[in-house]
This record gives sequence, C-alpha cells and structure tokens, in this order.
Amino acid sequence: MSTSIPEFTLQNGNAIPLLGFGTAEYPIGSSSGTMKETFLHAIKLGYRHFDSAAFYLSEQLLGEAIHDALSLGLIKSRDELFITSKLWCSDGHHDRVLPAIQKTLSNLKLDYVDLYLIHLPVSLKTEEIEISFKKEDILPMDIKSVWEAMENCQKLGLAKSIGVSNFTRKKLETLLSTAKIHPAVNQVEMNPYWQQKQLRDFCEKKGIHITAYSPLGAKGTIWGTNLIMECEVLKEIANAKGRTIAQISLRWVYEQGVSAVVKSFNKERMRENLDIFDWNLSADELQKISRIPQRKGFSGSVFVSDEGPYKSISDFWDGEI
Repeated sequence: MSTSIPEFTLQNGNAIPLLGFGTAEYPIGSSSGTMKETFLHAIKLGYRHFDSAAFYLSEQLLGEAIHDALSLGLIKSRDELFITSKLWCSDGHHDRVLPAIQKTLSNLKLDYVDLYLIHLPVSLKTEEIEISFKKEDILPMDIKSVWEAMENCQKLGLAKSIGVSNFTRKKLETLLSTAKIHPAVNQVEMNPYWQQKQLRDFCEKKGIHITAYSPLGAKGTIWGTNLIMECEVLKEIANAKGRTIAQISLRWVYEQGVSAVVKSFNKERMRENLDIFDWNLSADELQKISRIPQRKGFSGSVFVSDEGPYKSISDFWDGEI
C-alpha cells in the first residue's frame, strides 16, 4: 500500500509534493550499487518527488529508476513524478547554464525537470564537478546573468519551474530586483535546530515556497549535525506519541507549511518517514520545539577565503547565522 503525499501549488500553478526523497549521500556516490533499487522502492512506497543534483552523481541512476518504474507499471507516466535537479557552482556562469541542464536531462533521460535550482550562490572557475576545489577558484556569482540563463531554461520548457538553494534574504532581494520570472522555490537547511523563521516570513511575502533540506539534521555527513536525532525535547515528544524522533521532526517541518526532502536508504525508515500526515503536534509540543536553541548544520565554510568573495561564514550567509 503506497502513501499519498499532499501537494502544494507553487505561485506558477505547478504542484510540488510536500515530502520528497533526497538522493544526496556521503561520501558522494558511495551507494551507487544499490541506489537504483532504492529509488524504485521509494516509488513503490509512494514517494513522487525526487531531489537530485549534478553534484550528487545520482542523476543517471535516478533516470534508470524512472525508466524501470514505467516499464514495471509502478507509474503510468513520467508526469506522475516531480523531479528536481540543481546547477553546480562550476556551471554558475551565464554561458554554462544551458549546457548544464542539457547534460542533467541527458543523465536523467528526460525531456524536462519539474524544478531546476541554483545549488549555491557562488561560482567556481573550474569546470569540474568535484567536492574539493582550490580556494582561488571561488568567484562571486553574477546572480543577474545566471538567473537570466535559468529563466531561459524555463522558457525553453527544459524546467517547469526554476528556483534557488541556500539563498539568504539579501541574495533573494538582489535576484528579485532584476528577475522577470520569480524563483518558485528556495531550498534551504531547515529543521527544529535551524527553524529559519525570518527567511520563511520573507519568502512567504514574496510568494517563494521553501523546501527544507536536512530536516533530520543529515547526521553523519560533512554538511550535517547529530543534534536532531539526539535532541531530548524531540525524544520526549516522540516517546509520548509513540513516534520516532525523525517523524516528530518531519511533522514539525510539514506543519510549518513548507515541503521537505528526506534521505534514508533504509527501507524501514523510508516507510516510517512517510507516516507523518494523519496526526499532529499539540500547541504545547510546538511551543517546546520553538524554544530549542538554534544551531546551523551546514556552515558553508568551504566557500570562505581571504581572497574570495566571502571572507567569513557570516559573510556567506549575510549575517543570517
């Protein structure tokens, strides 16, 4: 029995499932041998939004899984799925955006993605998509020209919606000052330890939907934190409700009116993570979660350099940290 996931209608009329399946793992590419089967199992369970990126090296296997899901009759049409991918920093230049999305579509074996995001508000000189790069290769992103190229991807029908990831209010204001097509989504770190209240309020006013990544803290990754899964407040609520800590965190994110992408390749947890829609948190429980001390998981320190555009972590996040 597969779960039916609620959807949210974006400002451009396209609907995004409120819970998606993340395909980023650490080390990058370490589960490539079993990844396709995991994606197929996720489709069987009811997941319809798959969050990929050029950087994750998961596009090709996701494309194979979509092909197999159609062949096996797990879905009747590709249109039943919502596929997100992202432009990596090395392609964060006006003339590299179109070739980048074309390569993504080739990897996925698709004619279009439902959502294409600028992965991070920074560009790299190198043309290689790699986890390590030289500090001298870090460049400021020309947001205006890169966004124009993203708009072109939507006009050409290669992406049904376009958006950004890891953008602060200040960077969104820069983008919005010249944008002809407003970003449909801003995908950011969000969980009970990093609640993003000010950014959420700003995006709501601008009609930009928030998708939460690392809703469970991304424990065990270089961009994550163990805080969520070890949180006494969440543990207490989970025990009282007969739920898992992960379910409490995901339900909290869902109740904030945003979507989330959650990554687990464990079959039991994949199923548990879907079981968040037919119950709710009490006002008292929400109050307790609202008082959790805030601490960001992904610092962005890899993009900080004395010679680069961002001299400090605070600089990278425009003080929103």
